[in-house]
Amino acid sequence: MGLSARHIREKLDLLVTGMTGLRDDGRFHEPNLDGSAGDYISFDSWEWPQGVGLYGLIRMWQFTGRDDLKVLIENWYAARIEAGLPKLNVNTTAPMLGLSVLWRETRDPRWKPVLDAWANRAVTEMGRTREGAFAHHVSDKVNDDELWDDTLYMVALFLASYGQASGRTELVDEAVKQFLVHTRYLADRKTGLWFHGWTFQGHHNFAEARWARGNAWITAGMLDLFDLADLPVAVKDFLTGVLVAQVDALLALQTGSGAWRTLLDDPTSYEEISATAGFGYGLLKGHRLGIGTREWREAGLRAVEALLANIDDTGTVLNVSYGTRMGHDLQFYRDIPIQPTGYGQALAILCLSEALRHVEGDAT
Repeated sequence: MGLSARHIREKLDLLVTGMTGLRDDGRFHEPNLDGSAGDYISFDSWEWPQGVGLYGLIRMWQFTGRDDLKVLIENWYAARIEAGLPKLNVNTTAPMLGLSVLWRETRDPRWKPVLDAWANRAVTEMGRTREGAFAHHVSDKVNDDELWDDTLYMVALFLASYGQASGRTELVDEAVKQFLVHTRYLADRKTGLWFHGWTFQGHHNFAEARWARGNAWITAGMLDLFDLADLPVAVKDFLTGVLVAQVDALLALQTGSGAWRTLLDDPTSYEEISATAGFGYGLLKGHRLGIGTREWREAGLRAVEALLANIDDTGTVLNVSYGTRMGHDLQFYRDIPIQPTGYGQALAILCLSEALRHVEGDAT
């Protein structure tokens, strides 16, 4: 397919530069509920895009062993913690996933009190819906009685990761419950894809949007869940079946470029690269773990090609849709603007790091 390990490594280096150079230019005005300014772009901000970004950097550090990445990551967390952490919600929990993996690898005593305190508050203070799922409350909006795909990646993975690493099995149990309840209401039985959200106020899936990045959180998130925690056999078997059904649908919807559209089954919507990177990561990882077929690997490598074509000379991932609220009609998703983001960089890093394991037999 023309992919080379050397080219992928060069792009990975650029992606780190692109991520750490992100700054909010004031294009989006999104104040938090407490009146403070929301910053979902700058690398130095503690929010969900940066949290996903740090997780990508940590996975890259694990894969490469690069000391400079470890120093960058540790300095980021130390500075943010010293400055004071924000109020707890779904999205401000996202940086804790990376921190839990960092602590698991280093056992640095600086991080454990922070992780324990946040995990305790998450399970006791975070808003819940019926059946005990986390409501998608975020920094700038309270979404009572709503389930979103994103919550699993932003909260449940942290609880699974830290619960496994610390021996706190009750946190793993909580993560499992979140995945099961969200599957019940968000997985579309007709197609195998996932809807963006569900509300218990009216019992519906909003616009019934089969939104690409939401689905990518699920593809990548389930495979990371299998990696991060030991699950009961029956639960893992069930979730694997859900994942396979989703990927069966995804394979048929990949475009000729190797990308996926922001509304997966809508040919009028634009191709979106953060989701494409997430799918590429999941498909390649799923094949490596023995879950997926050869078709998963082939589609994953096509996604890598599409991703590489959308990384510019500064290391910025192009054609990434901006943070997406819950849409009440499909046009809402078609109109989301394009904006470089930390999660775009991170999903690209995850995808290319995984791709190295599949290209030219080179896993170093």
